[in-house]
Amino acid sequence: MRAMKISDTHWSPHVICPDERMRRWLIDHGSLTARIERRCDRFGVRLLRQSFAAPAPDERRMIGLRGGMRCVVREVTLDGDGRSVVFAHSVLVHRALRGPWRMVAGLGRRPLGAALFADPRIERHPLHFRRLQCGNALYRRACDLVDRPPAALWARRSLFVLRGARLLVTEVFLPAILDLAP
Repeated sequence: MRAMKISDTHWSPHVICPDERMRRWLIDHGSLTARIERRCDRFGVRLLRQSFAAPAPDERRMIGLRGGMRCVVREVTLDGDGRSVVFAHSVLVHRALRGPWRMVAGLGRRPLGAALFADPRIERHPLHFRRLQCGNALYRRACDLVDRPPAALWARRSLFVLRGARLLVTEVFLPAILDLAP
């Protein structure tokens, strides 16, 4: 596959996070779902929404969405021991649900991460990081899931490609993630 040159000044390929515990969560290249499952007694996925929506401009560029094309947005929480630890936001072009990414349509409460890491044909692009603050829509939606919203939340995102179709996954780390064993 040819390299894609897609840049976004808000997301960085480098993470400068002063909290070493959070930094370890952010830079892990394996399945976040599997890592959380290993660190808690009860793991669950709560489906918040899966619907047609307009992506943010940077998401539109990342998935190659042209004007007028529809996309699907899936939002879930990854829960460990009864607490939400990650808010996950995924975006893909609608037509990909009938093609390479058709498995996303029927996921329901099953974790997307398990499916992504189980298929060797899926190519994962490098992680990018961002510190989200109150002006960001993902920050606001993630803060709806916590009792006391912090001033900022760390997030990472990665582009997954299957047979040329792109799926963008953004994971926003909620404060409770730090309560899970390292």
